[in-house]
Amino acid sequence: MLWLVLGSSLLGFAACGAALGATMGLSGFIILHFFANGATHLGISAAWDLMNNFTFSAIPMFLLLGDLLVASGLSSRIYAGISPLFERVPGQLLHANIVVSTVFGAISGSSAATSAAVGSIAYPELAKRGYYLPSVAASLAAGGTLGLLVPPSLSLLIYGAWQDVSIGRLFLAGIVPGLMMAGLFMIYIWVDSKRRPQHLPPPTQRLPVSRILRGLLTLWPLVILLGSVLGTIYAGLATVTEAAGLGVLATVLMGLLVGDLTPRKLFRATVESTVSFAALAFILIGAAVLSQSITILGVPAELVAYANKFSLSKYEVLAAVIVFYLIMGIFFDGISLMLTTVPFIFPVMTAVGFDPVWLGVFVAIMIEIGMLTPPVGVNLFIMLAIARGRITMKDLGRECLPYWIMLLIGTALLTIFPNISLYLPNLVFGVK
Repeated sequence: MLWLVLGSSLLGFAACGAALGATMGLSGFIILHFFANGATHLGISAAWDLMNNFTFSAIPMFLLLGDLLVASGLSSRIYAGISPLFERVPGQLLHANIVVSTVFGAISGSSAATSAAVGSIAYPELAKRGYYLPSVAASLAAGGTLGLLVPPSLSLLIYGAWQDVSIGRLFLAGIVPGLMMAGLFMIYIWVDSKRRPQHLPPPTQRLPVSRILRGLLTLWPLVILLGSVLGTIYAGLATVTEAAGLGVLATVLMGLLVGDLTPRKLFRATVESTVSFAALAFILIGAAVLSQSITILGVPAELVAYANKFSLSKYEVLAAVIVFYLIMGIFFDGISLMLTTVPFIFPVMTAVGFDPVWLGVFVAIMIEIGMLTPPVGVNLFIMLAIARGRITMKDLGRECLPYWIMLLIGTALLTIFPNISLYLPNLVFGVK
């Protein structure tokens, strides 16, 4: 009966067009009222505790940081400084799209912000140079997914604070997998450039080393930002929330001094990030209520017992979870997918023997796949908006498929070699 009510309430509210946060929250309150002796106050307590969590206050700071990078013009400076390195590499500036997305993700922590920021800079430039537009958009959509994995990642931050897993360990665990995924994307671009050279413009003249070095020297704001955010976290000088605030302060100062930031742009970026956080917070509150309801009624324990009943190995459970995420990625965007599924997935996966830190990275990659999966893939719609009708969803989806496969290959490598994600946190913090 519980599963029937849970499933029907979720589907019913969603079918009525209710927002995802309302769908999860109302379903949770229904479960608490009818199956937990009317204990709806527990859902309110869960939402209150979540929103008063000190770690969660870093989320609006990182959202604001991403918006400020775009408003100040510093993101354009990053792209201009890095792109000369790849002018003569097979695949040319498509590699720059991946590298700059990785760097931007290491500052903002947001997939959508990464795709929007780098895409708005790179797409017009590469279109002007004669690149095949669907390939350009696909590389930018795929590069944007790295914002969910490369620390400081909003998905890892939310996962860690929600499931009480060390944020420091999670951020360290995301470094090598993030670089690995960037490397796999670039390998595909290199192979595709050999297979379809007609999709690239003719190689330009080789740039002198002096020009490349001058471009790299303009990246000093990036060094300051990385030091302000990641450097202070890993050096133990600041918490994640404090580092996020420091990053915002550094971005504002550099934007005013050497960028294009004005008081008007600062105000607009603040409003945009506030609206973004409000939408995310609504989903977080609904997820907290739903998570509280299913936890009180022992649903996670039932799922674990179900897996034990059928004597499923940990890797059979993993395969089922992967299929589940691939299907759910059709219907949900990345963060929403994580918030909807983690209350069910976390207890089952940890019970069969998967490390919670490893699981956080695994979930991040799974929801990255959802960001590239039509018809709801957020990064696809961001790139379609930037392209302004010059490409179709069909063409973009076809060009994104190889990156989608690369993410699955990355998941396989992470499963076969778990130390890809666990080596750095175990080295720094010691083996648990």
